Amino acid sequence: MPIPGKLLTTAMAVMPHTDIDRALETALTMDIPYWPQLPRLNYYEDMYVQAAEHFPGILLDMENRTLRFSMDKFMAELEEVMANFDDPELFDISTTYSAVYHRFLALDFSDRPAIRGQLEGPISFGFNVIDENDRPILFDDTVRPFMFEFMARRVNVQLARLKAKNENAFMYVDEPGLQFLFSAMSGYGDVQAKADLELFFSMIDRPRGIHLCGNPDWDFLLNQDMDILSLDVYTNGEVFSSYAPAVKRFLDRGGILSWGIVPTNFEPYEKESIETLEKLLESAWQRLCKKGIDREQLLSQSLLSPATCCLVNPDIEKTVEKGFATVKRLSEHLREKYGMG
Repeated sequence: MPIPGKLLTTAMAVMPHTDIDRALETALTMDIPYWPQLPRLNYYEDMYVQAAEHFPGILLDMENRTLRFSMDKFMAELEEVMANFDDPELFDISTTYSAVYHRFLALDFSDRPAIRGQLEGPISFGFNVIDENDRPILFDDTVRPFMFEFMARRVNVQLARLKAKNENAFMYVDEPGLQFLFSAMSGYGDVQAKADLELFFSMIDRPRGIHLCGNPDWDFLLNQDMDILSLDVYTNGEVFSSYAPAVKRFLDRGGILSWGIVPTNFEPYEKESIETLEKLLESAWQRLCKKGIDREQLLSQSLLSPATCCLVNPDIEKTVEKGFATVKRLSEHLREKYGMG
């Protein structure tokens, strides 16, 4: 199994740091490190902006921190982009769009069980980027198929670079927008989304999976052809554990669950302890095991992580760093308790 489990640790990429060294140092405390995304450092480091590099039609305003789309510009730039569609550099992240990514790739990860990268997913990107008529580009039948293929190539190029550093590298597709899919307001329904996501996953290399902090239709998500699902179990644990049949199918296919259990927002973090978080996590596991999921299988195919990213704490990065340290301590405690050494 290329993605390790056994309650090892990883984390989501968006961090509040403005010091690259400190952010990287914090990411490296996880068993499975990743390259951080630092939108407070500059707007290029925003996850949507990074995904937009070289995408035709993009209007990027660094001063006002806005990312929009022009159909006229898309049509004008599409031919040149298509002419370079087999060039990996078109789909990689440049030093301008992430200083951290290139610093990360220069490190030695030969002793790590795995490393991880990430890219904003096409559904969330398509919801977030709007055209001159204030309409999300996801709704445009011309742009949408191109966008899915473009983002698939971005995932593959990044994964290839990461695998050169560690053969167990894998990718998160960050999809916060999936929780809005089933809203009547979305204008983009689950049937279309299912077809688009199946096509997207068929175009990207393994191992790959989805990370999101929201509460989507878990049946829909767990049935996607992916290798790992990262979720906020601190907030959504009770709901998620009610989907035992879908969780069991996912695990039986070899899927890994990354349990986001430690809050990094200041107020909830201050209320919790190792003991309360252990109890919360184990109650979610117990609900699943009571419905027929084998505990040993569940734990051997699980990772632990912070519950969510957080950019808004009054102490900026301090609580986030404390949260990471708590994830590590909780992992060490549970690995010893369940004999996962």
